[in-house]
Amino acid sequence: MGIATSGLNLAQGSLKVAAPFLIEQDWAAYTPEQHAIWAELVSRRMPQLRQHACREYLDGFEQIGLREDRLPDLKAVSARLAPRTGWQSTPVSGFLPPDAFFEMLAARMFPTTTWLRSRDSMEYTPEPDIFHDVFGHVPMHAHPVFGNFLQHYGKICAGLMSDPIALERMGRLFWFTVEFGLIRQDGEIKVYGSGLISSHGECTRVLAGGCEVKDFNLDTVLDQEFNTGAMQPVLYAVESFDQIYEATKMAESRVR
Repeated sequence: MGIATSGLNLAQGSLKVAAPFLIEQDWAAYTPEQHAIWAELVSRRMPQLRQHACREYLDGFEQIGLREDRLPDLKAVSARLAPRTGWQSTPVSGFLPPDAFFEMLAARMFPTTTWLRSRDSMEYTPEPDIFHDVFGHVPMHAHPVFGNFLQHYGKICAGLMSDPIALERMGRLFWFTVEFGLIRQDGEIKVYGSGLISSHGECTRVLAGGCEVKDFNLDTVLDQEFNTGAMQPVLYAVESFDQIYEATKMAESRVR
């Protein structure tokens, strides 16, 4: 057993609330058709992302060894990710309750579903699948500052479980960064949020000017309501990932 693998096992063993939701990914059970669906999903997104995704996402995609032609083996992904930032892509049985989700983030374990959408649902699934979770989220976890931000976010939210109003406001911060975040790089708007990375329709709409893009402001974001079932009318662009890490540190006192 290597040092990285041993560390992953120790981290998983420290979970209490989330432990019942942990599963093993049966990578060998994926069918040729499922690998073909993954390949088609990736091939649809990469031309746009190579031009419009942030540098950190594209670097992370290569660093964690994602393949365009087959579904990811989460153990292999974590083995490459953990030495870089301490994060791992941890298979779970499905949607997690908030306390389990935040506990995993605080432990640098990203809850990752192992099922893949069918060909009938290529454009959209109401629940996250492995394409959204891994393709959309995990490459960003190879970036140290983003990884620190996400862990700190989990720690804060884990301590707010008795305060639903504060949790709701923190949820807006997650939505407008991790899920639908934009960043300015090289004089252009680039995408990094998983909801944009994994959705061709929504990303195309945003890049074409179909929503208002505002400068990121913590207080504005914490007050900005959103509808998970609708296209976003307004999104926020940061100048750097240090900005959202520092904003998250300040958010703990702002939401209480």
